Amino acid sequence: MENKSHAFAAGIFVMVVTALVIGLGVWLTRDRGNYNTYELSSREGVAGLQPQAAVRYKGVSVGKVTHIGFDTQTNGNVLIRIAVSVDAPLSPTTFAVLGYQGVTGLAYVLLDDAGQSYPPLPPGPSGLPRLPLRTSPFSQLSEQGPVILNQVQEATQRINQLLAEDNQRLLREALGNIGQAAGSVHTLSQRLDATVQQRLDPALAALPPLAQDARQTLQALQQAGAQVSATAAEFGQTAQRLNAPGGVIDQATRSAQTLSQAVDRFGTATLPRMERAADETARAARLTGRAATSVSDNPQGFLYGPGRSLPGPGEPGFTPPRPAGDQP
Repeated sequence: MENKSHAFAAGIFVMVVTALVIGLGVWLTRDRGNYNTYELSSREGVAGLQPQAAVRYKGVSVGKVTHIGFDTQTNGNVLIRIAVSVDAPLSPTTFAVLGYQGVTGLAYVLLDDAGQSYPPLPPGPSGLPRLPLRTSPFSQLSEQGPVILNQVQEATQRINQLLAEDNQRLLREALGNIGQAAGSVHTLSQRLDATVQQRLDPALAALPPLAQDARQTLQALQQAGAQVSATAAEFGQTAQRLNAPGGVIDQATRSAQTLSQAVDRFGTATLPRMERAADETARAARLTGRAATSVSDNPQGFLYGPGRSLPGPGEPGFTPPRPAGDQP
């Protein structure tokens, strides 16, 4: 009887301790926050997402996943129900996307804001508001995986074609030609070095004396330029003296004006007088000639006078001359 009482007491003690542990766990895991429930509907797979998974807004934990199932309103869609703290600053531009934690494959719901507002989604049969769920980058990567594999396979085939025997032979020939070209370039560089050493070096050595000669020539040109400048200054002074009032040019101008006035006076006064004197001299010469002719024809007239002249036509005693054929 005593053994049974000890066993009964031990059983009661274990049950009390178990109840206390369960109560302590419930008390420690209780959540006193206020939450709003939202729904997400997605046609994409939600692999790695489990109930009680974290819900984060811009990386800050604001809630958890409460339910994962199928959407009865849209066939083939997965329905996710989340509880979000009332303190989370959700807005009409808020959207959801699945995020993944490192290489573990565990997923969580990430909330973020877009640049523009989304059209409001109609609530589901439960009446809960819905948030738009974008396709995650990992889902896009998984969708593009076959395409990427096809491209990799095609690139591999092209590489195999590029590395075929014929292409390898052509590549070896190209490498040989490149080696020959490099040898030719090396030979050409050696020839250029020899040319530089044999021809250009003496020319370069002759440059300093040539530069000295050029410097001396430049100095001589500078001296000649200075002399030309001095000569030009002297010419300028001479021109100033010539052009000065009372100078040579001024005196020559005045002399030319005086000569011009003398020529004008000669043309206007002296020349007409000389012409009249010449006319009178010619008239006197004609009179003198007539007088000489008269004296020559009738010398006695100089002693006895001119005498009577024969009557002219119309005068008394005028006798017309006879023709030469009528003479006896």
